Amino acid sequence: MLFIILRVTFVCLTASLGGLLAYWDKIQATVPYGVLLGLGVGLLAVGIEFVFTRLKMAHILTVVLSLLLSVFLTDILLLFPLIRGEFAVRYYAGAILIVFYVLLLICYTKRREIEEIFTSLGILKARETKYKILDTSAIIDGRIADISKIKFLEGEILIPKFVLNELQQIADSSETLKRNRGRRGLDILNRVQKEIDIPVRIVDTDFPELVDVDSKLIKLAQHLGGKVVTNDFNLNKIAQLQNVAVLNINDLANALKPVVLPGEGLNITIIKEGKEPSQGVGYLDDGTMVVVDNGRRYIGSNVNVVITSTLQTSAGRMIFGKLASHV
Repeated sequence: MLFIILRVTFVCLTASLGGLLAYWDKIQATVPYGVLLGLGVGLLAVGIEFVFTRLKMAHILTVVLSLLLSVFLTDILLLFPLIRGEFAVRYYAGAILIVFYVLLLICYTKRREIEEIFTSLGILKARETKYKILDTSAIIDGRIADISKIKFLEGEILIPKFVLNELQQIADSSETLKRNRGRRGLDILNRVQKEIDIPVRIVDTDFPELVDVDSKLIKLAQHLGGKVVTNDFNLNKIAQLQNVAVLNINDLANALKPVVLPGEGLNITIIKEGKEPSQGVGYLDDGTMVVVDNGRRYIGSNVNVVITSTLQTSAGRMIFGKLASHV
């Protein structure tokens, strides 16, 4: 809304300035044409600003520096000897207004990229922004939206463009299951951008020399000093080996699960056989797998189980137990 008000105000100013220039030159009949000319120049400047704010900062700097050099050389070699009197001052004032408006909005829109450029040159001190970089598995999982909404994460959430591309490929898959997972991930991203209060930004930074997405995520985290948010067990291990901080959603979920101790009882339904011939497998309401010795014959039945041990890893938690009747 602020940008719309600024743009409308600027176009009105340029239209008014065009009419005033025609009036000051004492050509009364051309005042309406001056207004139209000013209006056209204002709309042109707004169009230039609209296009430039969607370009990368490196491209903008190239264009701006080229234009400044061109204007400087033109003024020195051709125009400067010819400029005389109040007429030139007026039109230069209009040109300065247009350039100032465009540069102001460009710099405001690209302020983060400008800050990164000055930081890399050592002109500015690096800001301690706590970046959280999402990987594809964390997005598809969906729990990141709820975690962010209740403000368990702080700082700024970054979604790399190469992760978006991978998510789009999954959503376009010919396999129904993969396609549904990809579309779920896109829905989760839409929810994250609309519902949570902390900043969410899509970054274009890529590393073409790297092929797989996991390597790019680790490289980006090292480059920005951020943390990777994932529930991918392998990515978690590789990142730790390279001293990259990881926030594993499964670790958080495991930490919040109720603690169960050996000797406690559970009541579960055996739904399938385990890896060993006599084992049966059931699940708790939160998805925790329970492996029951001698439980295979009770597939489809509800049984009482006594816990014998638990195994908790970044990949999830497993509970081992025996039938209460066999204890």
